[in-house]
Amino acid sequence: MLDAEACYRALVARDPRFDGHFFVGVTTTGVYCRPVCRAKTPGFARCQFFLRGAEAEKAGFRACFRCRPEIAPG
Repeated sequence: MLDAEACYRALVARDPRFDGHFFVGVTTTGVYCRPVCRAKTPGFARCQFFLRGAEAEKAGFRACFRCRPEIAPG
């Protein structure tokens, strides 16, 4: 189970220790990213967190062209 607040803190910090450990789907854009993505950080209310990229895709999100989450480590 993911702690959404902890994931969001890692996302805001772009903490590389979490790269490949979770993915974030942005509801307003329909895109999912790695926590190290250099795109503008979305607001907390617009984020959904997933353990795997495949889960984000199943939920209807597409991979970010900037951070390429489908090839994330792990």
